[in-house]
Amino acid sequence: MAVALYLIRSTAIALISLIELAMFARAILSWFDQTGESKISMFLYAVTEPVILPVRKLCERMHWFEGVPIDIPFMLTWLILMVVQLLLEVF
Repeated sequence: MAVALYLIRSTAIALISLIELAMFARAILSWFDQTGESKISMFLYAVTEPVILPVRKLCERMHWFEGVPIDIPFMLTWLILMVVQLLLEVF
C-alpha cells in the first residue's frame, strides 16, 4: 500500500512539474510568437489551457480582474500548482 501511494505521489509531482514547465515555455513563447500559429504554440496551448480554464472561468464568472492587461488566471493557476506540488512533497 505504501509503495502504491509513493508511486501515485511521485507521478503527480512529476506531472505537475511538466505542466509548470509547459506553462513557463508558453509564457516565454508568448513574447515572441504573437500569432500563436506555430506547432509548438498550439501544443503548449493544448497542454496548458485545460489546466488554466477552470481558474479562468471562475475569474470571469466572479468578474475578477476585468480589464487587467496581465493574464492573472494564468498566474493563479501557476501558484495553485506550486502549492499543490509543495504539499505533495511535504506529506
